[in-house]
Amino acid sequence: MPTHLQDTVTLHNGVKMPWLGLGVYKVEDGDEVIHSVKSALNHGYKSIDTAAFYGNESGVGKAIEESGISRDELFITSKLWNSDQGYEATLAAFEATLKRLDLDYLDLYLIHWPVPEQAKFKDTWKAMEKLYKDGKIKAIGVSNFKEHHLDELIRDAEIVPMVNQVEFHPHLSQESLRNYCKKHHIQMEAWSPLKQGQLLDNPVLKRIADKYGKTTAQVILRWDVQSGVVTIPKSVKEERIVANASIFDFELSREDMDAIYTLNRDERIGPDPDEMNKL
Repeated sequence: MPTHLQDTVTLHNGVKMPWLGLGVYKVEDGDEVIHSVKSALNHGYKSIDTAAFYGNESGVGKAIEESGISRDELFITSKLWNSDQGYEATLAAFEATLKRLDLDYLDLYLIHWPVPEQAKFKDTWKAMEKLYKDGKIKAIGVSNFKEHHLDELIRDAEIVPMVNQVEFHPHLSQESLRNYCKKHHIQMEAWSPLKQGQLLDNPVLKRIADKYGKTTAQVILRWDVQSGVVTIPKSVKEERIVANASIFDFELSREDMDAIYTLNRDERIGPDPDEMNKL
């Protein structure tokens, strides 16, 4: 059970991934993302999660450079956007991401969405496998893949994805997918763990938070990691970045964990991966 911000989970290829990181979705490139990332790094975060689609890879790279922290101490993730799927396009898009970040390699690179109508994610994965074998990425994975997408990918893959980053919060606890990933040694990772703030006034979560002297956000993030799910909450405010990391000094009881699981509604705030076909 993680007890420190720098604690890691070991992926199936031996790479160590921090349990908690900073997500930068919808954080403006330039000063805003630089300040956000540097605040996180200054307060002990080691993992930063961006994507080509976010439009802020350059700012993330600038923040990493200005932080003065050794590259090998950090875990940097980015994602391939839908319009760049396909073998050759993936290779080119990866190099563009690396250039924007001004890095020599990535710790984790993900296919952002399966985009089933394109039927390209298998060719995309072959390119990811090449980049991995060439040492340009320490770990490769997917994002927003359901079980049937993973089944199709794994059927022809040489390498099973190390990570599947998906929408995960108390209203979408994804039990079936969690079990699938566990069976195949794929580490699940949560985006939008706080459901964009919609869960912060939930009475069950508030009651549990009061019991532990924590905020509802801290209880949710603790529930994530105790569920075996890596999490990357987003914030641009330094005090919230610090507060989000204050989840390693308490442990939720089995009873409280189960009470949070009962909040599940199978309710998404993001697109259904089977219907996400826009470029």
